[in-house]
Amino acid sequence: MFDLHAASVLLQWSTGGLLFLWVTTRRREVGLGYGWLMRATYGILAAIAFVLGVRYGLRPVREAASAGVVVATTIALVQSIRRKDAGVSGQEALAEERSARVEAMTGIAREAKEKGDGQEFDPRLDLVAPVIGTVGLVAAGIGAGEPAWLQVARMLVGAAFLGAVSDGMLLGHWYLVQPGLRREPLLELVYWTGALWLPEVILLLIPTGMLSAFDGTIDDGYGGMLGWFWGACAVTTIGLVAVTRAALREQQYAAVMAATGLLYLAILTAFGTDLVARAILAL
Repeated sequence: MFDLHAASVLLQWSTGGLLFLWVTTRRREVGLGYGWLMRATYGILAAIAFVLGVRYGLRPVREAASAGVVVATTIALVQSIRRKDAGVSGQEALAEERSARVEAMTGIAREAKEKGDGQEFDPRLDLVAPVIGTVGLVAAGIGAGEPAWLQVARMLVGAAFLGAVSDGMLLGHWYLVQPGLRREPLLELVYWTGALWLPEVILLLIPTGMLSAFDGTIDDGYGGMLGWFWGACAVTTIGLVAVTRAALREQQYAAVMAATGLLYLAILTAFGTDLVARAILAL
């Protein structure tokens, strides 16, 4: 009734994470190093998905998509490194704006940073990998059982949900590297985590789904305890999203670090929401 294969889960994670990497990089505000870190991380996850898929239960379309994600992510990473001298336009514009403000208040001028030659990295390249990954997730969903539309929807929404919360936590850490970064990129990821929570939960409840675990139609092997654990994870996740948004309303820099810590917990409960349901529905 649901695909619990590690290759599918890792392809979901990498596809969703790379999609929301583009959501962030399209703003042209976050430093290039953040993109390098994310592409390397999710590229490795996609590579592991490919190896596990080939070794344990080959599904040609899914594994081809995993390989495609690795190739597309590598190309984007190499392009970003090659064009690093051009910098990031939004980041540089914000720095210049703040320098001008400081100069107006104090009379102390900061030496302008020399801009590199060439064209800067095009964030649209970050869209190629998640598009390829989506093809593999659709194939994995169709092969997971009936009804196919429900399995495909669970795959795609789950990928976006896990990607948004993971990127939110990782971006929160990037503020240690780039403390002058505005909060809007992080708030956007927190928003999408909350917005995707509802369809994620609804799709997992639709029969045959978690409602069947609650009414005893599906035996989780633990007397229904796993079903209630899933419910606790789902409720806690949206609660953590709400508290994170509240924390980011505070003006102090420590609020970003507090939000990052809350997103750490949200990752655990979000993965519990997705993976516990998979485990029960795969029985």
